[in-house]
Amino acid sequence: MSEERTDRDRIEDEAGAESEGTSSLNQGEGTAEGPALNDSSDEGHAPGEDLTDALASDEAEDGTSRPTEDSPSEDSPTEDSADPEPPLPESQDAGDAVESTSDIEPKGDGSVAEAKAEPEEEEPVHEMTFTEHLNELRVRLVRCIIAAFVGLLVCYAFAEQLFMMLMQPLITLLEPSGGSLIYTGLPEAFFTHLKVAAIAGLFVASPYIFYQLWMFIAPGLYEGERKYMIPIALCSALCFVAGALFGYYVVFPFGFQFFLGYASDVIKPMPSVREYFSFSTSMLFAFGFIFELPLFMFFLSILGIVTHQTLRKYRKFAILGSFVVAAVLTPPDVVSQSLMAGPLCILYEVGIWVAYAFGKKRKESPAEDDATAEAKG
Repeated sequence: MSEERTDRDRIEDEAGAESEGTSSLNQGEGTAEGPALNDSSDEGHAPGEDLTDALASDEAEDGTSRPTEDSPSEDSPTEDSADPEPPLPESQDAGDAVESTSDIEPKGDGSVAEAKAEPEEEEPVHEMTFTEHLNELRVRLVRCIIAAFVGLLVCYAFAEQLFMMLMQPLITLLEPSGGSLIYTGLPEAFFTHLKVAAIAGLFVASPYIFYQLWMFIAPGLYEGERKYMIPIALCSALCFVAGALFGYYVVFPFGFQFFLGYASDVIKPMPSVREYFSFSTSMLFAFGFIFELPLFMFFLSILGIVTHQTLRKYRKFAILGSFVVAAVLTPPDVVSQSLMAGPLCILYEVGIWVAYAFGKKRKESPAEDDATAEAKG
């Protein structure tokens, strides 16, 4: 028993000495590598280990391999196992610094101006579908019909006076020859008075009707072009009424006199009320619409579709077209055709000057400028 105790004490003394040497070695390495490694070494090999550490030291003396401090175990943390923080890329920081510096502008007094604001996004334009266009057209037409009906109710109270005013140019020419107007159906006179009131109501409500028609076109225009809608609507009504008045006071006397010139003792003029009303109203509407020509040319010029140079270039074709239109809209006689074609040609010239004054000026390209300069030279 004493011998076993002696051997056990010897083994414990040898293990304690080895552990003390190991700890001193760890302290020397910790001074060179840093406090982190030193702490880990102290925690892994403290003096006074158990019997297993001593047996491991005996195996080392016999030549067997054992783990040393140079080959750290998986459980002990080392500096190599720690993940170093990745450095920030200097190029990106430099680029951001350059961009932030470029956004700052120095003012004249030396102070720093605010960063440039980002360009504002354009508001999305709402494009109307085909169904929405049809719905918009329906609403505008309903409003036009309501306005015309209101005009009919107002003008029907003056139907007799309006009827006599419409018949006056022909009655004045029929009185010397003893002619007169007749009607062949019993309700013909009543319906003629009603139609006269309806036509007069259209002329009275024409500003509102033209306004509704132009507002139907307005959604397809730019904001700067929509400001012309109300002036164009008023001018449309004025031109329409002016054309009707021109037909009533200028064209009717000359045209009726030409037609009644074929009367003789054998042929007596006896026009019916219905035929005269149809003829006179068609002429009034025709002259009213042709007087819209300058306004139509003005509208195309502000949109940039046509220019005064283009209108002047096609002047000869416009004159030919004026006589063709006059031949279609008027009776087949030279007087009525000339009385319509003449004003059409004059109105076309007025439209050219309107396009020159209010139309968009197109910028000529360098090639066109050189061609113009060569033509002038």
